[in-house]
Parts: sequence; C-alpha cells; structure tokens
Amino acid sequence: MHTQLSARDLAFCGLFGAAALLLPVLFHLLHLGHVFMPMYLPLVTLAFFVRPLPAAVTALATPLLSAFMTGMPPLFPPIAVFMSLELAAMAALIAAVSARRPQTNPYAVLVPVLLLGRAFYVGLVYVFSLVIDLPAAFMAGLSLLSGWPGVILMIAVIPVIVRTAGRAVGQPLFSKEGHLQ
Repeated sequence: MHTQLSARDLAFCGLFGAAALLLPVLFHLLHLGHVFMPMYLPLVTLAFFVRPLPAAVTALATPLLSAFMTGMPPLFPPIAVFMSLELAAMAALIAAVSARRPQTNPYAVLVPVLLLGRAFYVGLVYVFSLVIDLPAAFMAGLSLLSGWPGVILMIAVIPVIVRTAGRAVGQPLFSKEGHLQ
C-alpha cells in the first residue's frame, strides 16, 4: 500500500482545491452558485486524479476553508459542514474505484457516486431539519431539487476532463497497483 503523499498528489490537490475556492466566487457574482454547485466541479474532478485519502481530505477541508474565508457556504445552517462530508465521501469513493479499476468508464463511476452523494446530503438536511424543528420533508425536497442543475453540469463536464487528461498522460491514469501514473 502506498502511504506517502507524492508531489503529484499535492500539486493536483492544491490546483483543484484553489479552483474550488475561486470558482464559486465567480458563479456567485452571477447569482448561480447555489444552482450549479461550482465548488463540487473541481473537487469531484480531483478524485479521478489522486488517491482516496488526498482527494477526501481536500474535499473535506475546502468547503470549510471557503466558509471561513468568504462566508460561502454558510456555517449556519451548516451547509459548509454538510458539503464537506458529502464531498469527502464522494471524492474517496470515486478515487478508490478509479484506482482499483482504472479502465472503468468515468460515467460509470461518476453517476452512481453523484446520486449517492446527493442522497447523503438530502439525508443530512432532513435530520438537521428535524433537530431544529423545521419541516424536514420540505427542506430535504428543496435541497434535492436545487442541486440537479449542478449534477447535470458535472455529468456533462467531468468525464470530458478526465478523458482529455487521460489522453494527455497516456491511458490509464492509474497503474495496476492503484498509483497515478
């Protein structure tokens, strides 16, 4: 098992983490941030290029860092915390599958993980709404509906980026041992 962080992992995490901090600012200028989930785009893409631990740690830390730096996503209601948990779980899962099965079509990995991630997020919203005495079903339904444009954007863009990068570095992105080549 490969436990050391490589310079390549750190570079990818830094690059995609920075993009995840900057992209939402641009989308929020156009009032499209909550609809297209711009922080998700680079963090979910990152998971195709690095191992599970660096992908998950970057995805866990970035929404919280953004919340403290810009106030987006908000800490209360704990959207930043929910996003961190959802993104970390999705990034770890995508990175694990991509490392174990490097020839798998990106769509076959991405679509089920995005659906699971959204279900996880909606579950968090539902439980939190119950705790603070809000209409849980309504809040969960609202969060489910509001995320679909972002999910569609990720399905349209991320596999193209992964395939293009794969051609640039030579297929597959991962060796048989699960290391990024």
